[in-house]
Amino acid sequence: MSEQTTTTITDSTTNAAKWNKADTEWVLSLFGTAVGAGVLFLPIKAGLGGFWPLVVLALIAGPMTWLAHRSLARFVLSSKNPDADITEVVEEHFGKGSAKLITFAYFFAIYPIVLIYGVGITNTFESFIVNQLDIFTEIPRLAADGAPMLNEAGVQLMDKVSGIPRWLLSGSLILAMTAMILFGKDLMLKATSALVYPLVIILFGLSIFLIPSWNTSMLTVVPEASSFLPVIWLSIPLIVFSFNHSPVISQFAKAQRKSYGEHAVAKSDLICKRAGQMLLGFVMLFVFSCVLSLSPEQLAEAKAQNISILSYLANVHDSVVIQYFGPFVAFAAITSSYFGHYLGAQEGLNGLVKQVIPKASEKKISTFSIAFIVLTTWAVAIINPSVLGLIETIGAPMIAAILFLMPMVAIKKVPAMQKYASDKAANIFVTICGLLAITSVIYGAF
Repeated sequence: MSEQTTTTITDSTTNAAKWNKADTEWVLSLFGTAVGAGVLFLPIKAGLGGFWPLVVLALIAGPMTWLAHRSLARFVLSSKNPDADITEVVEEHFGKGSAKLITFAYFFAIYPIVLIYGVGITNTFESFIVNQLDIFTEIPRLAADGAPMLNEAGVQLMDKVSGIPRWLLSGSLILAMTAMILFGKDLMLKATSALVYPLVIILFGLSIFLIPSWNTSMLTVVPEASSFLPVIWLSIPLIVFSFNHSPVISQFAKAQRKSYGEHAVAKSDLICKRAGQMLLGFVMLFVFSCVLSLSPEQLAEAKAQNISILSYLANVHDSVVIQYFGPFVAFAAITSSYFGHYLGAQEGLNGLVKQVIPKASEKKISTFSIAFIVLTTWAVAIINPSVLGLIETIGAPMIAAILFLMPMVAIKKVPAMQKYASDKAANIFVTICGLLAITSVIYGAF
């Protein structure tokens, strides 16, 4: 072994043992990717089930998040190719046939999330325009048969809507977020990190600010013994979605390998753990604070309006702080998370196109991916489907399959991953959580 090689190995070992600025930036990047529409809708879904099921969900959310993302990072790092992304690692370990199937699943685990953010950012901005800026148009409220709806006094009911056409508002917001990514991944990472600092501070500040508004109405909502576990079961998909930062795990793992070589697994494990701890602390404090400051009826109303908890709080709270900082946090959270999920969706779509058209140039594939993601996200934002519905039926189950189950299958089947089989308790826990997230959709349908 040459003196230069020995020096390089020593340096990487020393660097891996020390916590540095780059590690902190990655923790914030993973945090920023996770904190998006899911977190902003989590209090609504989890709170509707009652306070005590929410306590149970808080206890399992941390281990779920850390262990699952740790396993996915290890899966990416198990490749012989140091530059392989997740789609290439799948092909290396499972073969081309399985790679096509898993690449397809990987894309559809992330792509619906991008659609959700298109709806979320549009509704958040529209609510802000109507309720905080008072820029709106009144339109008649009509019944299903087209007849005018009247109140008890016989007066025509009116709805407030944004004065900006929804197609123009949604298109402008989606194009603006995408344009920030197209300037370059490095700039995007810096922008995401910059957004995370005020996001963390304000999210924590709002959580504390809401404490005087806490009430005991949610404590009285206790599911019957027969429905207690089903309530938790049906909420797991939203926990999976809300804490998910798998779209950037591929890029994250590659960066750790480049910096730390054979010590990348140890470093990525530590970063994933600290990101999970940060998410659990800040997010669950925020969730509990929001839930305890509202009534069950208000949470049901927020769900019906298809807006985030912060937008709803801004509309019903008298405080100027909530009215303006609430929407700001929602904008920052959705924007920062959109960045990471867009990259993951484009990576997955590029992989799919390469498999179908192997001879296509990288430039043409990239152009197609950008156009497809932007146009379809724009179309869904105009249609405005239920955000919670999209999360529960499409987003979370596909995420669970890739994030929770695929690495567990690899531990059983892939030689490079079998060294992790000794951690049986963690592997069983991750597998059970993944299966619960997927099967809850079937249970919920009945």
